[in-house]
Amino acid sequence: MVRNDIVYEDTTLRDGEQSPGVAFGRDTKIAIFTALRALGVRWMEVGIPAMGGSELAVIRELLERGSDLMLIGWNRGKLDDVVQSLDLGFRAIHIGLPASDVHLKHSVGRDRGWLVEQARTLIGVAKDRGAFVSISAEDVGRTDPSFLIDYAGAVKDAGADRLRLSDTIGILSPSRYAAVVASIAKAVPIDLQCHAHNDYGLATANTLAGLEAGARYFHATVNAIGERAGMADIAQVALCLRDFHGVDLGLDLTQLKALSDLLARATGHAPPPWHPVVGDNVFAHESGIHVKGVVRNANTFEPFDPAEVGGTRKIVIGKHSGTEAIRYVLREQGIEADAGELRQCLGAVREFAMEEERALSAGELVAIHRRIASEAAVA
Repeated sequence: MVRNDIVYEDTTLRDGEQSPGVAFGRDTKIAIFTALRALGVRWMEVGIPAMGGSELAVIRELLERGSDLMLIGWNRGKLDDVVQSLDLGFRAIHIGLPASDVHLKHSVGRDRGWLVEQARTLIGVAKDRGAFVSISAEDVGRTDPSFLIDYAGAVKDAGADRLRLSDTIGILSPSRYAAVVASIAKAVPIDLQCHAHNDYGLATANTLAGLEAGARYFHATVNAIGERAGMADIAQVALCLRDFHGVDLGLDLTQLKALSDLLARATGHAPPPWHPVVGDNVFAHESGIHVKGVVRNANTFEPFDPAEVGGTRKIVIGKHSGTEAIRYVLREQGIEADAGELRQCLGAVREFAMEEERALSAGELVAIHRRIASEAAVA
């Protein structure tokens, strides 16, 4: 069962920006921050102070603008990083540390003993400064289960407020990720956070599975951006939590489409039209049977109202359209066509779509109708 005190922490400005080829300048980063605030996000991972330079300057500005929010600074598992974030004024920090032997050996060149001692030291420094401390168990999919429980106990005893269970390369199935979360939740009284990557397309499913298994916090991004194949998508997770579990995250869901469009411009990559919730095709209908149903009762082929997420319903004229769609679009253009004209328009539309290999604009449909009506008048 999903808890009633779930906390969404957005990481669009940190993990999201780590999408290969993506970089947010000052104005873009502030625009995204402002839009996330308008959405209702109260917890945000806003960047990596250790990057320095212009990134550090904009982080300082975000800390000033978001003094009423819980902003998290991300740090490597290094003392200098942690001290820098604390000196900047972060009230909450995250410490990134690997837990699997694969990552310990090949990423940082250390062993389990070093990990536990380093975690204890860094947590102690941050707690002495009064910070909320989140710490990772990175690569949980390849971490020895018994060691993971020992590690969770060690960071809890050291004072950590939260343990982030990172499926760093997205190799867990929902049932396996849920089992990891459940095993820690049963053994150690520490808040857990889901951080799921999308390499197998399971990030949203894994996040939901982790929350169902007892995690309190979760990470997601706008448009599912992030390292490699990205992360869980906040639009998808929010709708699933609302409609499947009755959980209200306190977000203004009508902002989702506009926020998605903002990130599309910022990254230079729009989500595909069939991207759930915010994709351009989610509320677009072309096939004859679908259009007939939607025109009569929208919920016949729409699981939720487009207005709920800031979307717009569209009737598309193309190869698979029927006369009902043609009638609908012509009426929107102020044209009332008779049954014969509709049948002729349908044939012309299908030939046009096949030849051009695309849908038609409303103007092109009007032109077809005008030609057919003109020919009929001459005859």
